[in-house]
Amino acid sequence: MSDATLRACRVPGREGLVDITVQQGRITAIGAHDPAAAHAGPRIDVGGRVVTPGLVEAHIHLDKAFLSERISAGATSTQEAIRLVGEAKRTFTADDIGARARRVLDLAVAAGTTTMRAHVEVDPIVGLTGMEAMLALKAEYAPALELQLCAFAQEGIIQASGTEALLRRALQMGAEVVGGCPYNDTDALAHIEIVFRLALAFNADVDFHVDFFDEPDHLHVRAIIDRTVATRWQNRVAVGHLTELAALPLTQQDEIIAGLRDAGIGVICLPATDLYLMGRVDDVSPRRGLTPVRRLLAAGVPVALASNNIRNPFTTVGTADLSHMAFLAAVGAHMGTPTELRQLIDAVTTHPARILRLRDWGLASGAHADLVVWDCERVEEVVAALPPRVLVMRRGRVTVEHERRRHERWRDSARPTPAVGADG
Repeated sequence: MSDATLRACRVPGREGLVDITVQQGRITAIGAHDPAAAHAGPRIDVGGRVVTPGLVEAHIHLDKAFLSERISAGATSTQEAIRLVGEAKRTFTADDIGARARRVLDLAVAAGTTTMRAHVEVDPIVGLTGMEAMLALKAEYAPALELQLCAFAQEGIIQASGTEALLRRALQMGAEVVGGCPYNDTDALAHIEIVFRLALAFNADVDFHVDFFDEPDHLHVRAIIDRTVATRWQNRVAVGHLTELAALPLTQQDEIIAGLRDAGIGVICLPATDLYLMGRVDDVSPRRGLTPVRRLLAAGVPVALASNNIRNPFTTVGTADLSHMAFLAAVGAHMGTPTELRQLIDAVTTHPARILRLRDWGLASGAHADLVVWDCERVEEVVAALPPRVLVMRRGRVTVEHERRRHERWRDSARPTPAVGADG
């Protein structure tokens, strides 16, 4: 079914109930709900529930998911997590990567994710095995999810001979984005330069893991801002983690935030990983280790919340449900008012869509009908209450329909027995 009308919807940023008309996979109208109106084609009665655009996962590592089942040691730092996963990668095969990635994709699709950017490790350890697995999954899951691939140099470029050539090959194979990790290389500035050189050569977007430490000892983001402007790659660059920014005095924070805004660089906060790995050296009042989400948003920088890793040494928990990342950010970033909770919904929908440069996207006439119906009646409850999904729609077709049945048997025995009359 690609033509339908969703009736009695409650959507972010609009008062009252609306009807959403979908034809040929696109939204053709959003108008005030009229109970008496006749609609052509099938009707889906939403019953006053919240409807949002499909969730957008801006940063995830499918190829490293579910490694906790084979790695018993826990990571005590970012570098330790890189080492543990690097050892595990030596045993990866395309089938192994594909099987673990499918588990994540199935969870994400069921939770309402309709677009995802996956970082695929490309290095002398694993070669292009991850790319081969992800390209197959990209085709397999296309009816339910758009999978955008980022060829990612986790092990460095300068210190990992042959990686630049592998990145080039991955981009030729179909990766749309080139990703770097300057803090894990012997020459961070040269690393950044190579990533931009590849981006320009292949007309690819750029996505860096950057400044993922407690203390502001790196601040490679400054070089990324400079290269973005120098190469005229504005609005095509994202940076993930950026936890060091929170350790700077406010005046220096504001300087860098202004640079990010002016260069059109999006910031991706990874709450589960950042809360798990940061602040570990603090014996008293450990830092939360999140990039300053509220200050970035207030300055006009798009901020996405993303999962990063699912159950591996970087993040030993994970559900691939982006509403859980918004819930964590509400607590970790002190964003609890109704307005702030709605901002966090934007951080798993509108902002990542902007960072990933998705076209014809959102709750607007002409946009692709990628929609999620939530089992709640107030928009902020999407974050505050983690409600179940009722259905998920991708390009106007219902891809997932959730059915819930609950029988509270304890209430059966708790009900009082009706009184019997004197003559009864």
